[in-house]
Amino acid sequence: MNFDIDFRIKPGMRPGSGMYSLMRLAWVARLMLGVPFTSILASASVAADDAGPVLETVRVSATALDEDPWNIASSFSIVDGRQLFQRTQATLGDTLAGLPGVHADTFGGGASRPVIRGQSGSRIKLLSDSSSLLDVSDISPDHATTIEPLLIKKAEILRGPATLLYGSGAIGGVVNVLDKKIPDARPENGLEGSMAVRGASAAREKAALVELTAQAGEHLVMHTEGAVRDAGDYRAPALGSPGGRIEGTYARAGNAGVGLSWVADSGYLGLAYSYRDEDYGLPGHSHEYEQCHPYGSVLHCGSHDEDGEDHDHDPEHEAVPRVALLNKRVDLRGEIHEPFAGVERIRLRANHTDYRHHEIEADEISATFLNEGYEVRIEVQHAALLGWRGVSGIQYSNTKSSVIGAEAFIPATKSGTLGLFVVEHYELDGAWHFEAGLRQEWQKYRPSNDSYGRPKFSDSATSLSAAAIWEVAPEYFLTLSTARSERLAHVQELYARGIHLASNTYECGLMPHTLTCGGVQNDAGLKVETSNNVELSLRKSTGDLTFSIGGYYNDVEDYIYARTLDRFEDFRLIKYTQQDARFMGLEVEASYRFGAGISATLFGDYVRAELAGGGDLPRIPAARHGSRIDLNAGRYRAELEYYRVEAQDDIADYETVTPGYDMLNLSVSYSPRDHTGYSVFLRGSNLLDEQIWNHSSFLANVVPLPGRSLSIGMRLAF
Repeated sequence: MNFDIDFRIKPGMRPGSGMYSLMRLAWVARLMLGVPFTSILASASVAADDAGPVLETVRVSATALDEDPWNIASSFSIVDGRQLFQRTQATLGDTLAGLPGVHADTFGGGASRPVIRGQSGSRIKLLSDSSSLLDVSDISPDHATTIEPLLIKKAEILRGPATLLYGSGAIGGVVNVLDKKIPDARPENGLEGSMAVRGASAAREKAALVELTAQAGEHLVMHTEGAVRDAGDYRAPALGSPGGRIEGTYARAGNAGVGLSWVADSGYLGLAYSYRDEDYGLPGHSHEYEQCHPYGSVLHCGSHDEDGEDHDHDPEHEAVPRVALLNKRVDLRGEIHEPFAGVERIRLRANHTDYRHHEIEADEISATFLNEGYEVRIEVQHAALLGWRGVSGIQYSNTKSSVIGAEAFIPATKSGTLGLFVVEHYELDGAWHFEAGLRQEWQKYRPSNDSYGRPKFSDSATSLSAAAIWEVAPEYFLTLSTARSERLAHVQELYARGIHLASNTYECGLMPHTLTCGGVQNDAGLKVETSNNVELSLRKSTGDLTFSIGGYYNDVEDYIYARTLDRFEDFRLIKYTQQDARFMGLEVEASYRFGAGISATLFGDYVRAELAGGGDLPRIPAARHGSRIDLNAGRYRAELEYYRVEAQDDIADYETVTPGYDMLNLSVSYSPRDHTGYSVFLRGSNLLDEQIWNHSSFLANVVPLPGRSLSIGMRLAF
């Protein structure tokens, strides 16, 4: 393959700049396309034969169709098994960060969601086996998800046409977390389970889990599980604090669940109850900002005397605030195969969630977040019809959310969302694969007991997608996917009005009166956010040398973002604003297998996010690129990983440049060849003890990430 694109670094491109990083990644991509390297999924295993190694075929559950994932137009990543256990952290975001295009919006040690291709919050749909979480983690980055990483069986990160199955607003991607709480098959010997313990030095973390699945009758299968985690304030280098520990970065959690399923050859139906109790700190918080309020688009902080001048507020030192979270959830899952002619499968997912968390300051509750609701989802997979196979379905959710207390910055709101969707696949001549998707969604918000008189809101969104895969040569797949996705505003983006000390912000939504909150409004009125996306990728799935490389461009009309209007120290006045924006990026992962048990991998990702007319969007991850060496000696494995995160100097108003850093990790593990019995691992993270500031975080220049840490763990399966 020959390429005439000039990938050379041009004069004037400074190291660490976005364009410099893009050119460097593009140069690596050219090398990979000239010599076919491999993209190795975390869950894939290599099996040697005369034809060379072949990646194990795995099912991507979130796509809803049983087919070879290399014939799926959506970009995806999977992590499970031994690697998942080794990389497990206290939060979902930290656990998945490092996968291609995936970062995290860290908020201390207890809260973190995935950031995918620069998108975060409600643009990233988090699912528990295809069912929405219904927590409040998408309202603010200091709110934890209700997923316990220790109990994850497999995590799927999905982008592209298949995201329409789960919501028009998921323009960043879908994270589908699979667990074992509802059995879908009988245990082979009537009983199976596992126990595990692990610890980490940076946060003096101790964690354990136990889970058991047992045959309770001819068709009845029962599952029980529990997990605990206790992590203290973590250590970060060179901050001058006692022991280098960051106050308020602790995280403690307990989880329990029980499930019962009726399992037959044609399918299953099961019910589970799960419970999560969590307590974690909120670092970077200051009572100095309690008196801050907007005057138009200007932030006033401190007290006012008669002459109207502001005076500094000298707060007394108080304990770091914390969150006490309680989540109770009931899940119903079922599947039936070939119930009648023309239908291959019917899938049911439903849940009822009762969520509550208190934000506690000086042993007093300053705010309480409540969210109670349910979701029902039914999918029908039809048999081939004129060559087309696909899934259609309906999804309905209904929730009641409220914030009680002095920091009630959004009103009590009843929400209802109805979605109808269809995704179809077509094979042509064995060399072409086509996909098309459509989703129609209706959304309603109804505020109650609101002294500001914020109005009701209802609207609809239509999203379309199309993709084609061409097998240009045996095992080489070229994919082009396009989508036009409409996204409706989130309740926080619409109605926010007030101080939220946990995230050091005063927030103003799209609807509040221009003179009383933010002083800025969209002259054209509220519009539906519309994203026009295109992605081109080339991948190869077999042989000693395989690769995956992809580039994307998203042109978003009326993009809704948290615009900072003013800043006082670490406190910001935020106004949710609509403005056209563009996202463009590149993702690369490639490996070469030198011989039995030895492989090397190159990887990198880059995203550039700009506002139309000039300016950059806030909290966009910096470019990242690195390499990894894997040694596999059967029972023993070792992995040495190094990557560089560049400085982020493409910054929005009131942001500061975030310095780059180098990350060095090393892990070794042992497990039997048949992956039964026990396994142990030892992992060193951030071995260079770098001081790391995460540009994707609201605390980007306030709270650093952990320093050098040694993790050790053991798992026993039976």
